[in-house]
Amino acid sequence: MEVSIFNDVLGPVMRGPSSSHCAAALRIGRLARDLLGGDVAEVLLEFDRAGSLPTTHDTQGSDMGLFGGLMGWEADDERLPDSLAIFRATGALARFETVDVGDPHPNTYRLTLRNAQGTHFVRAISTGGGMMEVVEIDGIAVSLHGDGHVTLLQVLSGVDDLRTEVLRVDHEASALFAEAGRTLLAVHGRGFIPAAKLAAWRQAGWIGRAWNLGQVLPVPTVRASRVPFRSCAEMLATPEATTEPLWRLAARYERERGGLTEAEVLDRAVGLVRILRRSIAQGLAGTNYADRVLGSQSPAFAQAMQADRLIAAGPLNRAILYVTALMEVKSSMGVIVAMPTAGACAALPGVVLAVAEERGLDEITTAKALLASGVIGAFIATRWTFAAEVGGCQAEGGSAAAMGAAALVDLMGGTPQQACAAASLALQAMLGLICDPIANRVEAPCLGKNVLAASNALACANMALSGFDQVIPFDEVVDAAKAVAERMPREHRCTALGGLSVTPTSLAIEKRLAGARSCGSGGCGCG
Repeated sequence: MEVSIFNDVLGPVMRGPSSSHCAAALRIGRLARDLLGGDVAEVLLEFDRAGSLPTTHDTQGSDMGLFGGLMGWEADDERLPDSLAIFRATGALARFETVDVGDPHPNTYRLTLRNAQGTHFVRAISTGGGMMEVVEIDGIAVSLHGDGHVTLLQVLSGVDDLRTEVLRVDHEASALFAEAGRTLLAVHGRGFIPAAKLAAWRQAGWIGRAWNLGQVLPVPTVRASRVPFRSCAEMLATPEATTEPLWRLAARYERERGGLTEAEVLDRAVGLVRILRRSIAQGLAGTNYADRVLGSQSPAFAQAMQADRLIAAGPLNRAILYVTALMEVKSSMGVIVAMPTAGACAALPGVVLAVAEERGLDEITTAKALLASGVIGAFIATRWTFAAEVGGCQAEGGSAAAMGAAALVDLMGGTPQQACAAASLALQAMLGLICDPIANRVEAPCLGKNVLAASNALACANMALSGFDQVIPFDEVVDAAKAVAERMPREHRCTALGGLSVTPTSLAIEKRLAGARSCGSGGCGCG
């Protein structure tokens, strides 16, 4: 599946502290729910001991997202903080176990689901930024991403005839998965296979059971899906890179990837700008949430700015203000846009909106800059990851800084060459950054790292606009970051087992918050 800017990079629109945990888990839950026809009576959730989830699933939102998904909710549903309690209140059963199974991916979910009609096993992984992949169903290896409507067929005979019939009913594609004499055919399209067709295929003896798995990503994969370039080098080699701004190259990328028009692409980007502005306003008005490390700090920063008590820093102070407001909305379970992740949701939009407002630019120009950042993020996701559990905070904050730098260059009328240079400089400066959330909450030092990423983006944009030498091309920097991540200790990759996470103060805060939650004063559905 080719990376989509709106599926993989600029989104999802969501609630919760972590897109890898909350949004991806919700999407996994939605697909698992569909296997049971929308009625989940019991679920056993297993996490590999060597992965990231045994120590983070409750505090970073995996439970919140997963059980919201098992009830069919969207990622921005206001009920999400209480999803586990609501799930259990319906009479459904939920159990958690830590197992030793050697799952290769640190964000692996193993779900055994039951209802009156039967039992299913699902294994799925969260790959970063809200993206996920179902990799096993009932012992059969599969590859499903939620990027379209999928009719999953139990194949009994006549595979070739069946696939020919699938094409006749105008579905986009099909994928055959087989294991130990059992076969599944996943038929992908804009809608499900009609019931009459399924009945005819059963009558012919080709299929047994069929399941409809709904689309959970905003942009579908269609038959004509392709992308014009997969790297900065490929993009800069096109003739358009010498005549068009980066945002237009990004629009071309998403048009060809999702079968959209340029107007549709821009409309989606403008919609994100409007959501971000509402979120910033909510943060500046003050936020509250019990299960939280940091209180509301952005209103005091705004007052200090207005009273001229801060060191003059041009748009940087406004960027710090907006970054803080967005992080506080995230920590109070408000609606945010993961750009490219929830943990790094504030750096890119905070600095872009701040600079745009300082210069009096309209929302369409601002949306174009966000779109420009999206294609840089697509190149990162194609070559590597946004998941801190895989790459440390260099994968989240570093990616946000690179994307923000490119967006600011585009906002200032710079060239695609300058934007890619700015992205390279920004990511170079953040190689090796670990992920060590205090008290196992995605708040601190995450706020500081988002401010760092925004400051870095602004500085590197100015450096590139004035002709600074990037030295190492962006694609090579991404590859270097990936190599660094492969040598990074597991404890420093969002497991709450290293860095600031294990300081005495962090452990004391975590104990205090755990005590508050156990007695019902938290907001996680346990009271």
